[in-house]
Amino acid sequence: MRLQALSAIVCLVGLSITTAAWSDPPTADQKSLPAQTPSTAITLTAGTWKDVEALIAKHPGKVVVVDVWSTSCAPCMQEFPGLVQLHTNHSRQVVCVSFNVDYVGIKNKPADYYRPRVETFLKKQNADFVNILCTDVSDKFFADQELSSIPAVYVFGKDGKLAKRFDDSLLQEGREEAFTYQADITPFVKSLL
Repeated sequence: MRLQALSAIVCLVGLSITTAAWSDPPTADQKSLPAQTPSTAITLTAGTWKDVEALIAKHPGKVVVVDVWSTSCAPCMQEFPGLVQLHTNHSRQVVCVSFNVDYVGIKNKPADYYRPRVETFLKKQNADFVNILCTDVSDKFFADQELSSIPAVYVFGKDGKLAKRFDDSLLQEGREEAFTYQADITPFVKSLL
């Protein structure tokens, strides 16, 4: 019995060390993210923008915020905690959705190839809301949405219609970012409630 317990502990420690060794070291932007305790309630569903549209239709009377992001986009990951905070503070009135566009269409790297690293990030952020891993190639998504870059956040009003899209087209002279959750998105969402 003791030997089995000891073996289990050694396996868990070994797994932790192996997992840490496989992980990419955090970038400077990731190091600035707030430390959070990982949550076990994270789900990541494969889907497309049509699934987002269906989700919006299922929530009349609520504001829906869709954050389009990628693990290769440092500004996306830097702003992501704002989506988590919005969900934490307004989950009864606001439906938060993360829409990951890591899949770039490389033949031997299907959308599910990106799942482990996307889930790892979502767990670190305690993103216990709707998380979608886009199965369309990111360039197709960008073209369909006429979106030049990410991060991008879509805010849909209680009527299900797009109230505002936050993207780099909103960049004003003198600002480093086109938008932030704190200064732009959260106040806008509050104005719709």
